[in-house]
Amino acid sequence: MKIIGREKEYSKLQTIYDSCKPELVVVKGRRRIGKTYLVNNTFENKFSFKHTGMSPIDMGENKNSKIEQQLDSFYLSLRKYGYKGKKPTNWLDAFFLLENLLESKNDGTRQVVFIDELPWLDTPKSGFISSFEHFWNNWGSTQENLMLIVCGSSNSWINDNLLNNYGGLYNRITQIIDLKPFNLRETKEFFAYKDIVISDYDIVHSYMIFGGIPFYLDQLNRSLSLTENVNELFFSKNSVLRNEFDHLFKSIFKNPEEIKKIVLALSKKRIGVTKKEITEYTSISDGGSLSSFLQSLIASNIIIKYVPFGKNKNENYYKLIDPFCLFYTYFVNKNDSLDNTFWQDNILSQSVISWRGFAFENVCFYHIEEIKDCLKIGGLTTKTSGFCYEANENATGGQVDLLIIRNDNIVDMCELKFYGNRYTVSSSDIEKIKNREVKVVGSLSPKYAVHHILITTYGVTKNEYSNYFQKIITIGDLL
Repeated sequence: MKIIGREKEYSKLQTIYDSCKPELVVVKGRRRIGKTYLVNNTFENKFSFKHTGMSPIDMGENKNSKIEQQLDSFYLSLRKYGYKGKKPTNWLDAFFLLENLLESKNDGTRQVVFIDELPWLDTPKSGFISSFEHFWNNWGSTQENLMLIVCGSSNSWINDNLLNNYGGLYNRITQIIDLKPFNLRETKEFFAYKDIVISDYDIVHSYMIFGGIPFYLDQLNRSLSLTENVNELFFSKNSVLRNEFDHLFKSIFKNPEEIKKIVLALSKKRIGVTKKEITEYTSISDGGSLSSFLQSLIASNIIIKYVPFGKNKNENYYKLIDPFCLFYTYFVNKNDSLDNTFWQDNILSQSVISWRGFAFENVCFYHIEEIKDCLKIGGLTTKTSGFCYEANENATGGQVDLLIIRNDNIVDMCELKFYGNRYTVSSSDIEKIKNREVKVVGSLSPKYAVHHILITTYGVTKNEYSNYFQKIITIGDLL
């Protein structure tokens, strides 16, 4: 199978394989990002042992039962790879049996061990993490030909127990591979590989919905239009992605219902919300639990924490950035009754047009590095932010879609316009931009100059106002 958009990660895994030393490799990334696919297709039949933890969605509520189910499943994997003894009674025993199995098969060549969905194995009071630490420290780290790959969708668990572990696994991880969603170029390459005929406009449109997540993109039927696919995947009976929002949180968070409340709260404002607003929307008190929930969402790349331009440095905002979650909370979560033509019927509605506006903003934030390359400032240190300003008795409120604050004393003030045709710049557009510039300049040091950038779908219609922008970037530039 061809690996799309993961050439660097594939090459890195091959280099680690050839390192001739013990390696403990962590592959991390959001659920459905393709971690398992990458490892399986890199090593194919080279595994000396492979095991996948059982999903918490598929297990009951009894804690002891969860431990037993995970151990039973691990035992079956041991048997698949040649073990013939009794079942392990605990995780310390299970890893000792794995040692014995690997030693019995050791012929001096590289041994690749892959444990997928490692966080799922760490059920309450199971002693899993201490047993795993002992396995690696006491035996694995002494085996010159061992390459142990672990991965999981719970980035917060990976961070807390592996990457930031100050106990037995402190500084033991030898390599980290952090898988990100496809960018627009990789998404286009994926569609071409799948023989899906789609316009550049709809590639961006699809990114607003699926966010460059390979598993979601792989569900598209090449015989249907994007509109028809969205109806099939979200709004038809037994649709593949209708319950994905719930599964996403149940599979990676210990408190999925509380986490979902927070995500729904964050979906209310484009610029994001403060901690105080989150407590008002969710009734979750501003304490240790809320901070922990927010950190888990940040680690999972579902939200970001930032200080909007013009705000005090202590005014932290939390913003929902995952495109799939944005789309789901805006449309699917509000549509209780199944209507398999919902997207087709509403594609020209004001709510969809409004959503496209802020969803395109989100796509642009995901492609800051590509935008910087278009601006020829890839090597510069920058900060990015949106900017909202409140109305007062003398002026109306408004917002700047994207600011790129550069260390060469330039601020790129970006207008983002997602249109099906070339965008026609009007005199009223220029007037609005000038008014916004006044607000931006008022919050800047005098050393900065403002450049005006337009990021749009197909460029602009030439007229007396189209030269106002220092640079015009199209989706063709990003693709």
